[in-house]
Amino acid sequence: MRKALTIAGAYLLTGALLLSACSGGGNEAGSSGGGGNSSDGSKSSSPTKLVFWTFNELHQKFFEKMAANWNQAHSDMPIKLEATTFPYEDTHSKLLVALQSGTGAPDLADIEISKIGNFLKGEPQLVPLNDIVEPEKGNLVMSRLDNYAKDGNYYGIDYHVGAEVIYYNKEILDQAGVNPDDIKTWDDFEKAGKQVLDKTGKPMTTLETTDQWSFWPLVAQHGSDFLDKDGNVILNNAANLEVLTYLQKLVKEKVAVLAPGGGHHAEEYYGMMNQGGAAAVWMPMWYMGRFTDYMPDLKGKILIRPTPVFKEGEMRSSGMGGTGTVITNQSKNKELAKKFLEYAKISKEGNIEIWRDLGFDPIRTDVWGDPAMKESNKFTDYFGDQIFEDLLKLKDEIAPVNIKEKTPAVSDVVKTKVMFQALNDLKDPKQVLDDAAASIK
Repeated sequence: MRKALTIAGAYLLTGALLLSACSGGGNEAGSSGGGGNSSDGSKSSSPTKLVFWTFNELHQKFFEKMAANWNQAHSDMPIKLEATTFPYEDTHSKLLVALQSGTGAPDLADIEISKIGNFLKGEPQLVPLNDIVEPEKGNLVMSRLDNYAKDGNYYGIDYHVGAEVIYYNKEILDQAGVNPDDIKTWDDFEKAGKQVLDKTGKPMTTLETTDQWSFWPLVAQHGSDFLDKDGNVILNNAANLEVLTYLQKLVKEKVAVLAPGGGHHAEEYYGMMNQGGAAAVWMPMWYMGRFTDYMPDLKGKILIRPTPVFKEGEMRSSGMGGTGTVITNQSKNKELAKKFLEYAKISKEGNIEIWRDLGFDPIRTDVWGDPAMKESNKFTDYFGDQIFEDLLKLKDEIAPVNIKEKTPAVSDVVKTKVMFQALNDLKDPKQVLDDAAASIK
């Protein structure tokens, strides 16, 4: 993780400066009192400081841009966003300690989906966001908001849907005489993989041994999950065993190889795929940025298609990964923070900017068909401008997952034990899952 970087972005419009000049020496910008703004976000003579913590530098840059946009559109209540990027673990541990101790928390913070369970235990020290979520329910993929909810309250706003898709290397498939549109089921995928291996000597796909993205999406599409709706561990149920057994079978048949570096975010993996090392990989839509940034030689060669299913009628996608932006109960400017968060991540403008800046599939599906989604950018240049036309076909086939208090624990055991033992050590999948489930219970 990059070294923590603190950037304080102050954005003052001419109108705000004039108001400041007439205020006769009001509160200083960024003071503990909020720089002159009341907690309801009323008019101010100077910008209100809002502190934001994240673990992703790109998220920081996005929020800084949205703060500048906010100040242009809301000169009556400008903000001064003080954003900081910490390492992943540091962000969550530092935030948890601040909330538990009752002091030192920021106004806004990013919490990754695998960690949110730690923050929902007992009475959440976060601000309910129902008043900015519920008016837009008809436009939002609500399963993404449910991931950060408890007892009817929504506590986090995600950046994306994280729709699971499969990325095919058309060049390799053409060499093998395989049409990706003929691959509807995982049996079809296995058969095609054997043909690719026979004709080109290359594996059909890669599987992770230190992360969960090769396993969890297929589990969700197969109608299962790691936890049930009540938060009980079901990691070792029959459906999950079927999925893990299938993945192990692909490895044994050499249709799949283990991802270099252990996962699909390793430098070694990017290098292997950039050189045409495998014909396909399934990952969420947000993985597009990894292709554009780390696998430039595949530009124009990658096709995005629905993920195969185990049986007809199952959903062809699932909502994977995610990061919810929350407002802490220690914020002195909760209402202004909510208004800004709504602007940045719920509004149409914010969702379009999420696509433009981050390459994510935004949580507002009504923008998926907006002309702005076809505008030229590094993603359309790489994959073509039909990305959201394809995604709209999957709109009603995105399987949700159950994010509960035990999600951090079950996610950790999948990453550190299940995948490596089943795919690298080739241990009995049933024993692997049984042991993992027992360790959590």
